[in-house]
Amino acid sequence: MNRQRLILFILLIALVAAVIWSFWATPRPKVAPTLKYAPGQRGAAGSGTPGRPAPPPALPSDARILRLGLLDQGQDLFKGYRRNIFKPLFVDEIKVMQNRAAALKQVKPPPLPPPPAPPPKIAPPLTPAEERAQQTRRELARFVFKGFLSKDQQKTIFLSKDSAIFLVKKGDIFEKRYKAASITEQALTIQVTDTGEEIVIPLMENLSLRAVP
Repeated sequence: MNRQRLILFILLIALVAAVIWSFWATPRPKVAPTLKYAPGQRGAAGSGTPGRPAPPPALPSDARILRLGLLDQGQDLFKGYRRNIFKPLFVDEIKVMQNRAAALKQVKPPPLPPPPAPPPKIAPPLTPAEERAQQTRRELARFVFKGFLSKDQQKTIFLSKDSAIFLVKKGDIFEKRYKAASITEQALTIQVTDTGEEIVIPLMENLSLRAVP
């Protein structure tokens, strides 16, 4: 019992000591000294810089008041170093590059001459048989197919040449050397009597007789 009382007494002493220490360690508020001048005011004219007039007293700030006196105050101009920012940095290098470009233009080699034109192709001479075949095709090209007529399972074609109309059936000979060997709705087969050559010509209305190549 006495031991419990001793412990409580020691705890009570520690609590009192803690309260005293916290009160002593708490910072105390300090009071600032009274201002000599009101906010926005300055001291007397004698306390200013000698030779400079004292500025006018500051007016109470009001956003609705336009202070025109500020426009009359002079502004200090910057008298430092000035430079043209558009001027190139390395003038000498630009001149060197220009001189090199001019030298390259002077040393430029002359343009090469155009290549020679290829020689014209000379067609080989035609044989007599080829010449007769070309002449036959030129003569047949003068005929124009105008249409055909079917009667009794026999077809008759109408050819025009120099405003003349020729009626040609299978087996007929026209122009004394061209025989109609076969006639269908699509083509006309002509046999040249003097050479034995056979020519197949497609039949297209109002077009000349041109052989199939």
